[in-house]
Amino acid sequence: MSEQQRPSRMSTGVPGCDEILDGGLIAGRCYLIGGSAGAGKTIFSLQWLRAGLQRHEKCLYITLCEPGPEITRNVASFDWQLDHIEIVDLSPSGSELGDDAGEYHIFPPSEVESTPIWKSIYQAVRSARPDRLVIDSVTQLRYLATDELQFRKNILALVNFLNGIGTTSLLAFDPTEMVRDTSVALAVDGVIRLSKDISAGLGIGLRSLEVEKLRGSGFMSGRHPMRITGNGMHVFPHRIEHTGTLNPGDQMMSSGIAELDQLLGGGLESGTTTLLTGPTGTGKSTLGTQFLAHHARSHRAVLFTFEEPASFIMARSRGIGAPIDDVVASGALKIVRINPIELYPDEFLAAIRDAVEIDGCTMVMIDSLRGYQFAMEEFGKPQAHIHNMVSYLSRNGVSTLLINEVEHITSTSLKATDLGVSHLADNIVLLRYAEYAGQVIKIVGCLKKRVGNFQPELRQMKVSASGIEISEKLQHLQGILTGVPAFKLAD
Repeated sequence: MSEQQRPSRMSTGVPGCDEILDGGLIAGRCYLIGGSAGAGKTIFSLQWLRAGLQRHEKCLYITLCEPGPEITRNVASFDWQLDHIEIVDLSPSGSELGDDAGEYHIFPPSEVESTPIWKSIYQAVRSARPDRLVIDSVTQLRYLATDELQFRKNILALVNFLNGIGTTSLLAFDPTEMVRDTSVALAVDGVIRLSKDISAGLGIGLRSLEVEKLRGSGFMSGRHPMRITGNGMHVFPHRIEHTGTLNPGDQMMSSGIAELDQLLGGGLESGTTTLLTGPTGTGKSTLGTQFLAHHARSHRAVLFTFEEPASFIMARSRGIGAPIDDVVASGALKIVRINPIELYPDEFLAAIRDAVEIDGCTMVMIDSLRGYQFAMEEFGKPQAHIHNMVSYLSRNGVSTLLINEVEHITSTSLKATDLGVSHLADNIVLLRYAEYAGQVIKIVGCLKKRVGNFQPELRQMKVSASGIEISEKLQHLQGILTGVPAFKLAD
């Protein structure tokens, strides 16, 4: 669609939501926002109206349930000023119902029905002529109506009236009534549903937004995680990241350790994904941090850690004679600790996108995939989210380091990961324990490199106060990967 044909859009004012709506709500149309009590309908609606105020638009909020002063009081924690939003209170205790409003509840619906309310709504809209209108909620009109057919006629007439005068409107509706009566959803131009659930595993709250209908426009389908913070509502679009056509290998990423670079055929090609895998304590994080620190001497890098705090990582680097304090202090290397149950997968991906697109990081390390799995398995299969993350990073030419822990200290069966995501890696660096001369030693080797050559050999890795040392090829041993090597017999 050309820019001349593209309809005028109104920003929702909710971060992330406009992207889902392909730019925002189409102006001059009527939308339904559904959600159970506490799902965030009022917050979304007021955030949308506040976005209109920033564009000097006239905004009207008609409340049929919650008294106007309560609405203002309930959003006080957001520090929102609603002074310039006209609030018409048609709630049972509102002044708009007259002096006998307090006795309203004793009359049966057959006597009062909803005609006075409908009339008051039309009067308020004609008087204000708003650019943006919220009616919260039309469920109340449904409850007041004794005749379903009459309610459907009234709601259709209201939608046609609002569209006819060019007002963009949001009608809040209870999801239970949406299932019982689809006439409202059919009458409006778009349906946005807010959901509030509890995860089965950890019992944490899950909020989401879903666009079910949007006439005259494309939109991003699916359930998009949503969070309500002290600044209001924030939605994290569930983007399906597509693979790119970027050719890796424009630059060689050195570890700063000559022997390791030699093993890797000169280093790691830029824009590739590297899996550092092995049992706990073999030095995966230390080796990954070595790559990050060396990269941060000339570029920007970020480490997302699900396990260790930044202070531990920095102390370990100092302990091996390779401190990273200076690159962290300068901002060239950023360490971000993630609470395993704090973020949605799409929220975490948004943090990665910010690091790449805003901070300019060209190397990203995730420590570890097991921590990521624990954090994200509440929201679907971790493999799908990892694939989405790697696709984004690869398409943007970011060098990615994935730290993976395998369960077995030693084993005759060799698996790169327990998650089944090794196919996503361009490079696989294996770290392993072996018993040698009454000692437990660490072994490092490269199992896979999609781009460039590498030396298919095993070497010993030592981590001490002097740094990381990589030995020559362990050519006198065989059966190293079993964990119990033996001396190689002479030919």
